[in-house]
Amino acid sequence: MENQRAELDWRDGQVPVSTRFDDPYYSLENGLAETAHVFLDGNDLPARFAPGFHVAELGFGTGLNFLAVWSLWERSGQTGPLRFTSFEAFPMSAPDRARALTPFASLAPLADRLQSGWDGTLDQPCDLGSAILTVIGGDARQSLPAWAGQADAWFLDGFSPAKNPELWDSDLMGAVARHTAPGGTLATYTAAGFVRRALAEAGFDVTRSPGFGRKRHMTRGRLT
Repeated sequence: MENQRAELDWRDGQVPVSTRFDDPYYSLENGLAETAHVFLDGNDLPARFAPGFHVAELGFGTGLNFLAVWSLWERSGQTGPLRFTSFEAFPMSAPDRARALTPFASLAPLADRLQSGWDGTLDQPCDLGSAILTVIGGDARQSLPAWAGQADAWFLDGFSPAKNPELWDSDLMGAVARHTAPGGTLATYTAAGFVRRALAEAGFDVTRSPGFGRKRHMTRGRLT
């Protein structure tokens, strides 16, 4: 079955907004700063980087999170490739992805490498040199339980739990835990109570931390 494409509007001609979920793909204040605060700092990166480090993500979106951690990996002097696996039900087209990433000039060289090195093929590893990217298509509630991998760090970046609750339910959070390496971590921008409870029930030691921008709190977790 062919994957459905993302359906977009553009706020101020620049910020992509999902019409399906009525939610922007990244912070209207500063998307890259949000990624750094929530997903990089939230998973104690780059301090935890090690050979073969594997990041997994719910919601590839624009690819901004991938580019941010890939840039950090290269700048931290790691040897060997970063492994990055993302689960995405509604992938963006390459032109939309390029447009969405245009505001982030510091990532432009990596964005160009992504655009030229990955043709959008799903479910297959793409060797980008210092990173190996796999974007798995379809509903994560089916694709994640069937995945054979384990992640050292998770970026939980689905749309708002109020608008996209299926990407935050307890069964899926349990699958996240089962596909986390011992001592692995997660971070997410949301502090919704039902999400934190589901993560705790799945086996994560969950903490609430200061959020980015106008968001008072975010969530971090470590598999116990």
